[in-house]
Amino acid sequence: MTTNATATPAAHQASAGANLSSLDVVIVGAGLSGIAAAHYLRERCPGTRFAMLEARQSLGGTWDLFRYPGVRSDSDMFTLGFSFRPWTSDQAIADGGKILDYLKETVHAEGLADRIRYGHKVIEARWDSSVARWTLDVEHTDADGHRETRSITCRFLFMCSGYYAYDAGHAPTWPGMTSFNGTVVHPQHWPAALDYRDKLVVVIGSGATAVTLLPSMAATAAHVTMLQRSPSYILSMPQRDGMAERLRSWLPAGAAHRIVRMKNVLITLGFYNAARRWPHAVRRLLIKRAARQVQGHADVERDLTPRYNPWDQRLCLAPNGDIFKAMRSGRADIVTDEIAAFTPTGLALKSGKTLEADIVVTATGLRVQLMGGARLLVDGKPVALADTVAYKGMMYSDVPNLASIFGYTNASWTLKAELIAQYVCRLINHMNAHDADTCVPHLRDGEQGELPAIGLTSGYIQRAAGVLPKQGRRKPWVFYQSYLRDLRLMRWSRVDDGVMRFERRATRQCDVSSHRESAPHLATMRSE
Repeated sequence: MTTNATATPAAHQASAGANLSSLDVVIVGAGLSGIAAAHYLRERCPGTRFAMLEARQSLGGTWDLFRYPGVRSDSDMFTLGFSFRPWTSDQAIADGGKILDYLKETVHAEGLADRIRYGHKVIEARWDSSVARWTLDVEHTDADGHRETRSITCRFLFMCSGYYAYDAGHAPTWPGMTSFNGTVVHPQHWPAALDYRDKLVVVIGSGATAVTLLPSMAATAAHVTMLQRSPSYILSMPQRDGMAERLRSWLPAGAAHRIVRMKNVLITLGFYNAARRWPHAVRRLLIKRAARQVQGHADVERDLTPRYNPWDQRLCLAPNGDIFKAMRSGRADIVTDEIAAFTPTGLALKSGKTLEADIVVTATGLRVQLMGGARLLVDGKPVALADTVAYKGMMYSDVPNLASIFGYTNASWTLKAELIAQYVCRLINHMNAHDADTCVPHLRDGEQGELPAIGLTSGYIQRAAGVLPKQGRRKPWVFYQSYLRDLRLMRWSRVDDGVMRFERRATRQCDVSSHRESAPHLATMRSE
């Protein structure tokens, strides 16, 4: 897939035009989530004044940031792509460049380019109940690197900035790193000029990034070793969806896309539910499939048998079994061990073995960061998300007029992102229709958050336990990992459900003195 849409931040900024000082809705982030939010706001809340604040100088989020070899989707593109813009490539598991082109094309086709303000990072957001408004302190960095702080106000704050820090990933240190004569690289900041041809490469890690890097680098490196403390489940799947190709030859693109999208939703959800209900059977199946594909080029018990059950952590996808092909070729292998220290020429392992290396890639994971790192205050009181309970997986107890997108951990991120964006539109329209300026989810007597919102044992989730919200034991406080349950809950359930409180908090005096600047009703804030 190629694109004719050119992402030129300067041109977008110049054409933006609209006053940023006071808006109905501010969307933070211009990646998958932010684009979905902007599409539905424009479509379902016509006239709403909104802007997308993007901290970086380009759109695309994850798919613009990550440039390491082989970067690709970890979900099929018929569900990772938008429902309103069919994915037309023949790749079901797509490389990062094609995904970025798709996002640029979508922004161009949807007419959203002039809504994006690049180089705008939200540092702090303060809610004032007396005027029912968020005030954002925004650090603006222009293309030349000049910085200034701006103030923006809005009625509703929609956080679409993802769940991890863009400035740096999780980067542990080991003894002797400064003595290593080679190159150490973190995938989150891949050097464009790094030449690994005919080099010895060690990739530290066993997650999706490491599983992607090994076959990609093995094509030209002298040898690639994936060094892991413990194995992950690796599931081979076809890179192309045969059913999608057949349906597109028979049906209009939109109809084919909807059928394939729902087919993939049902298969993914069915597999996940089977893994949770019959973990030992699914575990045996996954290990047996991996053993059959590796064909004796790894110790299955040691290198391919995880210590946990399927979906206690995310599964790693291997399009067309590429990682197993690389291992069978002799250009790559897996070593299960721990690092004792770096040496000038490689790594010394706790088993006493050594690994020679010219390049070490630390695929050691992400650093979780919610709200894009912005500080939140409600009426002067700092908000600690760890002390809140997630409402429908999108809002937080006693935090008014704020929603955030956190996608599924067992399926495509975009499936949940679109449901949340659609629900926020329902919420705003309900407020407009009932003369409310404030919506805030509130725990009823006897309700509390007892469970972690994300039930994975992955390292990056466990490291973030102190910043993630909680979830309750019954809806709407349950953080479901089920598209079908969320579809029913968020598309057809009542907005005024007895948990969400709708109020008119702004003073009438503000309305009289400055209707345009202080009117609390979202419906009064229309485009001129």
